[in-house]
Amino acid sequence: LCVFLTAFFASKVKYESKHCDSKGFQRQGSSAFDRVYTANQNCGHSYPTFLAMLWCAGLLCSQAPAAFAGLMYLFVRQKYFVGYLGERTQSTPGYFFGKRIILFLFLMSVAGILNYYLVFFFGSDFEMYIKTMTSAISPLLLIP
Repeated sequence: LCVFLTAFFASKVKYESKHCDSKGFQRQGSSAFDRVYTANQNCGHSYPTFLAMLWCAGLLCSQAPAAFAGLMYLFVRQKYFVGYLGERTQSTPGYFFGKRIILFLFLMSVAGILNYYLVFFFGSDFEMYIKTMTSAISPLLLIP
């Protein structure tokens, strides 16, 4: 799904690039192309962090809430990209929503790491509690 979203963003950049008057990479006066290109770059730069957090949260904590948060993040990135095509203030809700999802995935990873060390040093396993909490908290990500 991430690949299809990236291909969609790239096709938007290609479309805007063809509809610009000047040749070459430096296009003066094309604010539509600048917005599309910047939104594409912003989305592309955030994907490595997203994939690392998604992988760690799914591996160390719980797969179902991590997968749900991952799908939500992809939809939020789409909202951010489309919002960026309009006025720049329209992309702000998608940006903050995406940051909240990344924070959730990060906290899931930290909880999984802490649980591992609690088992290793003290023999206490809180895996079921952590999975229950993350499963209960993940629907709250739908609140804008």
